[in-house]
Amino acid sequence: MNLLVTGGAGFIGSAFVRYALAQSPSARVFTLDKLTYAGNLENLASVQSDPRHHFIHGDICDAALIASLLHDRRIDAVVHLAAESHVDRSILSADEFIATNVRGTLTLLDAARAARIGRFLLVSTDEVYGDIEAPLAADETFPLRPSSPYAASKAAADLLTLSYVRTFGLPAVITRASNNYGPYQFPEKLIPLMISNAIDGSSLPVYGDGLQVRDWLYVDDHCRGIWEVLQHGREGEVYNIGGNCALTNREVIRRVLQIVGAPETLMHSVADRPGHDRRYALNCDKTARATGFAPQVPFDVGLTQTVRWYRDNVDWTSRVRSGEYRKYYLKNYGWRSATGAVPAKQM
Repeated sequence: MNLLVTGGAGFIGSAFVRYALAQSPSARVFTLDKLTYAGNLENLASVQSDPRHHFIHGDICDAALIASLLHDRRIDAVVHLAAESHVDRSILSADEFIATNVRGTLTLLDAARAARIGRFLLVSTDEVYGDIEAPLAADETFPLRPSSPYAASKAAADLLTLSYVRTFGLPAVITRASNNYGPYQFPEKLIPLMISNAIDGSSLPVYGDGLQVRDWLYVDDHCRGIWEVLQHGREGEVYNIGGNCALTNREVIRRVLQIVGAPETLMHSVADRPGHDRRYALNCDKTARATGFAPQVPFDVGLTQTVRWYRDNVDWTSRVRSGEYRKYYLKNYGWRSATGAVPAKQM
């Protein structure tokens, strides 16, 4: 199998590239990444010398590049992970989210259709379902009610993909996963941000009361789920992939502080995210029935491994937290303690 992984230098993408190469000795994996702030070739260092892995620097919005890549490399399947993915950035400016998550997905769908790709898998998110009131859990038939520009752009990509199945017979499937965590995650997301700040002894910003509920999924478990759906999912179907671990953000932060050995006094409340979803919850029975998938890494085990990785890789963390990230951090958190009002578009 010749497999194209878009966004393969990012957090989940690089984990999936490593997983696919380990899972299938006969696979050739082509990684496409634009190498924006969250794409990092260091994430692929362990497979750099593997002759079955090939990296291509490029943009999924580049129609000519995508078409030639699918044709010239004789791609059999596409796993589409390339996306702008951080909610706070989408609130500051949605432009890049529409360009990458919607226009980029459309470019890939058109190219995959023209090249008669055998399988197209879009990796999506539980955020497309929006708030889920307890005790409900969203299955794949739940209405899409995205709250943020990010989630709306992902919902648009989902609907575009399903339309190409119905209209053009594209052999596509969609996965929707809960919150991922693990090594190599860019430190604007909750867990790596809290780990990095706790290790440094810096303050840990907590949005609002910190009682927002999320389901947590270790990234390697997510990769197993993607792989199983790639192999066994039915065309035109959506599959939820969850970690079966619902916790409030405040509880997650407490556990980070306990593992790091830092005091809870480092936590401080800041103005909440505008439109912040209160609770996510996934029903993953369909995926379990279809593929046999179930998460294997308990949260406390995965979190301990993740903290250990960030402690052992402080150089990596220091590099990715410099420059552009530092500017973003100040834009996103600086106003929260001061005014409580969202700034005008800045990014």
